[in-house]
Amino acid sequence: MSTFKIEGGHQLKGAIKPQGAKNEALQILCAVLLTSETVTINNIPDIIDVNKLIALLKKLGVKVEKLGKGSYSFKADEVNLKYLESAEFKEDGKGLRGSIMIVGPLLGRFGKGYIPKPGGDKIGRRRLDTHFEGFINLGAKFRYNREDYFYGVEAEELKGTYMLLDEASVTGTANIVMAAVLAKGKTTIYNAACEPYLQQLCKMLNRMGAKISGIGSNMLVIDGVERLGGTEHKMLPDMIEIGSWIGLAAMTKSELTIKDVSWDDLGQIPSVFRKLGITVEQQGDDIHIPAHTDGYQIQNYIDGSILTIADAPWPGFTPDLLSIVLVIATQARGEVLIHQKMFESRLFFVDKLIDMGAKIILCDPHRATVIGHDFKSQLKATTMTSPDIRAGISLLIAALSAKGTSIIHNIEQIDRGYEDIDDRLRAIGAKIERVPGN
Repeated sequence: MSTFKIEGGHQLKGAIKPQGAKNEALQILCAVLLTSETVTINNIPDIIDVNKLIALLKKLGVKVEKLGKGSYSFKADEVNLKYLESAEFKEDGKGLRGSIMIVGPLLGRFGKGYIPKPGGDKIGRRRLDTHFEGFINLGAKFRYNREDYFYGVEAEELKGTYMLLDEASVTGTANIVMAAVLAKGKTTIYNAACEPYLQQLCKMLNRMGAKISGIGSNMLVIDGVERLGGTEHKMLPDMIEIGSWIGLAAMTKSELTIKDVSWDDLGQIPSVFRKLGITVEQQGDDIHIPAHTDGYQIQNYIDGSILTIADAPWPGFTPDLLSIVLVIATQARGEVLIHQKMFESRLFFVDKLIDMGAKIILCDPHRATVIGHDFKSQLKATTMTSPDIRAGISLLIAALSAKGTSIIHNIEQIDRGYEDIDDRLRAIGAKIERVPGN
């Protein structure tokens, strides 16, 4: 396994452009299975999770052609359904949580879809019930082999229906939408997720010939069609990476410009960072973060009580940025309570920050109180291991601000979500070296 060696405590400067959105890519790539015509996708991030999904599509028989950096064409006119029942597929599918979203389009177009229990981040229980309850509502029969954790759905014909989702699951909503666009009749999905990336998927499907209304709301109405055609699509910039760069600038007292951020799709992100005292300036479609040479102060509520930052389904604050917020708070003036409601194991990396000198009280698996140092006490370098993508980037930001040389092991977790992270950081002045593993 490779390792990052980071010499912290240096100010950075320059401009950085966010990659295409990882979470959007995992949905959009699965949607190419809905048509036999060519689908061209641009701004695809070159990261492990996305590349694994592209490799899976190739094994399914999808013709994939790389047109340029981040641009690919896909043609699913000869899908190999036998691969779905092979031992190879059971192994390939386990390594990537995003693989669950091939089930909806396969069920909608071919009447059957299978998937092994997917892998991904070790951040607690992530249920698949919403996905399969949606498919069952559309008329599919569900089966599950407990011996090898293999799920399957089959249907001779999917029929539109009304459904109220038990939770506003993003991947669940995406999966059900991709099945419903080819179902017979009208499907209404209430308590649907409405994240920008899901909106992107719905807009792309409409360009392919689907009839989806209510995009951006929590009620989607889908009139089924017989077939879908090809289209061209461009990914949004990755909002989690944008938030990561804001945090990096603040923690290292650096002046950074984040280019082409699609401001209209950032939701609560700028306002949450401003509540932490960080200056987030809009310059056209860019974000400019000036050097916070005098630090930054957390706002209290208007009655003087301690600020709480919690995650929630869109348009609430994304859970993927809470670990970044937690790291930033370690050097703020003031205190903040971080409440991670949606996953139960995402705060367990705080022990590594405490080792670096941060003042954090882990109240329970979901809540942590952070007392900021106001830069009066710099974080100290240490050796640590990245447990998942978002904790990994948070520890990297902490290491870049810390005094001394830090080592981060298991950086494949960071590579799963961040493209060429070390090269891009070096370009703005970071002292970071990738040390290959044995």
